[in-house]
Amino acid sequence: MKPLTVVADTFRMTDEAWKRHANPWSVYTRFAAIPAMILAIWSRTWIGWWSLLPIAAVIVWLWLNPHVFPPIETPRGWAARGIYGEKLWLLKPDQVPQGHRGILRLLIPLGVAGFALLVWGLIALLVWPTVFGMTLVVLAQLWRIDRLGLLYEERRRAVPGG
Repeated sequence: MKPLTVVADTFRMTDEAWKRHANPWSVYTRFAAIPAMILAIWSRTWIGWWSLLPIAAVIVWLWLNPHVFPPIETPRGWAARGIYGEKLWLLKPDQVPQGHRGILRLLIPLGVAGFALLVWGLIALLVWPTVFGMTLVVLAQLWRIDRLGLLYEERRRAVPGG
């Protein structure tokens, strides 16, 4: 099975960067950075300004993340197909079927609402909006990756030899 090839520099990412970004280890460790960042921000109550060190560590990790994992040439796994689908969505949104566009657009306010709750919870140091907000953000992102993976598979099957 040959991957659907799209040539472009989306969000200043080369094809090589997209392939590394699609590595499942890269995807899942980016998800792991969410609770790490929440804990780093929350730690201001325990360690004060020293909390900037773990916050900076998470930011550095997120920057390094797509550079440390090997590229995925042929997306076989769920996460890799989702990231390859994300690239398609960003490059040619007008060619995305309406069903996918509708669900992907629906997930935006869900993720934004989750992010708003998360920020409120972190500012006010309230557990329930922090946890609920994080849950909404993660669920919206997982659903988004799932839909983008389906999009990738549909497009791959539609391309002769894909």
